[in-house]
Amino acid sequence: MTSTESVTASAPLAERTPNPRTYLMCRPEHYTVSYRINPWMEPTHPTDTARAIAQWQTLYETYVSLGHTIELIDPLEGLPDMVYTANGGFVIDGTAYGARFTYPERQPEGPAFMSWFDANGFDVVEPKNINEGEGDLLLVGDTILAGTGFRTSTDSHREVAEVFGREVVSLNLVNPSFYHLDTAISVLDPLTGDDDANIAYLPSAFDDASRAILEKRYPDAIHVSEEDSRILGLNSISDGYNVVIAERATGFEAQLRERGYNPIGVDLSELLLGGGGVKCCTLELRR
Repeated sequence: MTSTESVTASAPLAERTPNPRTYLMCRPEHYTVSYRINPWMEPTHPTDTARAIAQWQTLYETYVSLGHTIELIDPLEGLPDMVYTANGGFVIDGTAYGARFTYPERQPEGPAFMSWFDANGFDVVEPKNINEGEGDLLLVGDTILAGTGFRTSTDSHREVAEVFGREVVSLNLVNPSFYHLDTAISVLDPLTGDDDANIAYLPSAFDDASRAILEKRYPDAIHVSEEDSRILGLNSISDGYNVVIAERATGFEAQLRERGYNPIGVDLSELLLGGGGVKCCTLELRR
């Protein structure tokens, strides 16, 4: 029996309850891969904008069918990665902590998202430190898990703790294919307290110290395979029962069903060429 199987089998089947959410999305009207800022991107490989839009629309309609509310930010020409709205900020209790991107190609997105937050009634905090929003900041119960190693600075972790008055736990990513925390961790029960919080993650994406933290805090977590993780299977969205995932992540799908979740697969293969999946296209708006 593998370690993944033993972790999955040891957890009791629980009754799950879906909770409607509000998400911010951006239609990929200008989507293309014209530069390379992560291992997934290859500008010499052609992309199909119409196909990206169709796949995105399926994700949008999936959320609507599950009872979630979707708000939209207008896509801006010249910013093809705006479709990955998760990187645009981090929102809790009506306060939006803005993004300050690492690479020049994405830096104009920060002000664009902060302008949208301001126009839509959020209290906006302009960041002093480099961070890429919910790509590296995940709310799990009352705790914020914060990634670093490739994009988001540890200085921003301290800033986030001050802004939101919550415990922030830093985790160091070591595999460049999983350059954001939301590619290596899936938050499955976002509304539960810390004692009941449930996550899935890829252990090899983290250094030894961070892996030890995760093992101690989340002993019943699902350990997801490299195979499923490398198609961004962990880059998923959960409402506590329904979990929207990459449709090719069949091993993760089976693990979720064993835990009492309802996995729903979608095909975002065109957007994967830019290094993004389900979660990347989805920013939660917690008012």
